[in-house]
Amino acid sequence: MTGKDPAESFKIDPELLLRAYATGVFPMAEEADNPEIFWVRPERRGIIPFENFHVSHSLRKTIRQGRFAIRFDTDFAGVIDGCASGSGERARTWINQPIREAYGKLFALGHCHTVEAWQEDRLVGGLYGISLGSAFFGESMFSRQRDASKVCLVHLVSHLIEKGFTLLDTQFTTTHLESFGAVEVPRRQYQKMLDNALAQSAEF
Repeated sequence: MTGKDPAESFKIDPELLLRAYATGVFPMAEEADNPEIFWVRPERRGIIPFENFHVSHSLRKTIRQGRFAIRFDTDFAGVIDGCASGSGERARTWINQPIREAYGKLFALGHCHTVEAWQEDRLVGGLYGISLGSAFFGESMFSRQRDASKVCLVHLVSHLIEKGFTLLDTQFTTTHLESFGAVEVPRRQYQKMLDNALAQSAEF
């Protein structure tokens, strides 16, 4: 008689994950080496309204200088490794193996995307998130060079607007994100915004 591998019970089905996002729920983990995940649905949700998006003069200067080559969807593994390294705003405590695997599958299915900052052949910053309908759910970002993730965020917002996305979800707000125009909205208001975004299509 064979027992079920305990690790199997912690795997996240990609379709279940997409259904969770559609209802305003997302997964997290307590620690990177803890295989368990829990589902989160905040009372107040962080978003960046495109009309509120703000880029500082110093960051505009950095972008004009062209310090980074920006690429989309070329190195998912590198980006999620960077986000889990503890170098970003969010510590490494929540990207565990089941989350890595689930988002890797969504990347293969075309629902998970990366924005990457490169210097020569070195990945020095990036972010990743989920696209569904005309909503984009930002998950995490990291920097190995000053302002690299910030430049990625600016390019992400420009790209989303160009492609017809209507909602940029940041899950939570931080001082860093608030400097770009992030705000919190109550769960009920967020769900209406999400429903409207899911009723429209956009191709990342």
